[in-house]
Amino acid sequence: MLELKNICFSADGKQILKDINLRIDDAKFIVITGPNGSGKSTLARIISGILTPDSGQILLDGEDITALGITERARKGISFAFQQPVRFKGVTVKDLICLASGQDLSTADACQYLSEVGMCAKDYIDREVNASLSGGELKRIEIATVMARKTKLTLFDEPEAGIDLWSFKNLIDVFEKMHEEIQGSIIIISHQERILNIADQVVLLSAGEVKQIGTKEDVLPGLFGMETGCRYFKGGDE
Repeated sequence: MLELKNICFSADGKQILKDINLRIDDAKFIVITGPNGSGKSTLARIISGILTPDSGQILLDGEDITALGITERARKGISFAFQQPVRFKGVTVKDLICLASGQDLSTADACQYLSEVGMCAKDYIDREVNASLSGGELKRIEIATVMARKTKLTLFDEPEAGIDLWSFKNLIDVFEKMHEEIQGSIIIISHQERILNIADQVVLLSAGEVKQIGTKEDVLPGLFGMETGCRYFKGGDE
């Protein structure tokens, strides 16, 4: 479904990604992991269209989408959840969920998405998506909007950031339910072992290169062998 061919990217005179080749088949749950500074978030932004690679190709269902921006890729079925969610002054939570779904949802239907990410819907559905919300609240609202979109390819950049321990456990259930119900591919940038546990495939990135692709059991020894790898897997909050 998604194929990256020889992707390279540099910024400020430093090469961030080096000749990345990666294929993600339909309905797969993929986790991209690796030490800080390995290029994980950059790769997610290139897949979503926020950044354009210096060279290489991105193919979606065989179509070259390398030159397309984030809006055009969203129309083709790619969703992206930021590590730090965006605030929207004057936009309510219900407005945002309806916009994401492309439908004029009833309040009950919109509330269902909030309930699935562990939020008391009646306390949030009419609130503005602004600075009055905490980072963890914004993160869960953003995940609810991504669920409402039901796209064939969804990317999450460190979705556990700012999430408390109870919500983190709930988050795992949300991802498993999304994968089962939508039957689309999910790519998560993460270094949490409990997220790796539910992945079909784990991609280990280091120094801008794909070092290994396999199951969690295949990849973890390589990560722990890296100088800073061991400090990533503490579970829950960091």
